[in-house]
Amino acid sequence: MSSVATTHIVDDDPAVRDALQWLLQSRSVPSQTWASPQEFLAFAGSDLCGCVLLDVRMPGMSGIELFDRLRARGCRLPVIFLTGHGDVPMAVQALKDGAFDFVEKPYDDNALVDKVLAAIAHDAQRSARDGSVHALRERLAQLTRREQEIMQRILAGKLNKVIADELGIAMRTVEVHRSRIFDKMQVRSAVELSQLLSLLGDKPES
Repeated sequence: MSSVATTHIVDDDPAVRDALQWLLQSRSVPSQTWASPQEFLAFAGSDLCGCVLLDVRMPGMSGIELFDRLRARGCRLPVIFLTGHGDVPMAVQALKDGAFDFVEKPYDDNALVDKVLAAIAHDAQRSARDGSVHALRERLAQLTRREQEIMQRILAGKLNKVIADELGIAMRTVEVHRSRIFDKMQVRSAVELSQLLSLLGDKPES
């Protein structure tokens, strides 16, 4: 992923693109302009970071259609729609479908840039969270089948003796596995383990 968060301005009006780029530049926000949804779609992938400023009404492909196609291909950049008064219902529906925000024309310059900065911050947080989850899944993949079985019982709050009885193994063996689980998961206690796995939003596979 690029380390530079960029605001992608998608608008068919060159005067609007230039004005928006100048506005963002005045607040030191990197940006790139695109003359059509098709042009941006040919470039965009799931590895971009930053946000998109997207006009709703454009010839050939609307901003709403571009938004749908970006989501379909896994691009999760926050999208801020620029709308005319008649486009507000469409923008509201886009919010329900996952858009970050919409700004009605004519817009306040500072308020618009503030929304862009908020969208960039949101994307950075999502990226960091995704990175943490990926690293966590890599740690889980290092566990053996037996360690996974014991980890599930540790998370259920079962004592070593109970785990040993359930699995038909020595309590010392459970203690060794518990230590290895904590080492691999980089935690010091069952509480830390439970808190760490809560990042997944669901229980790891047993």
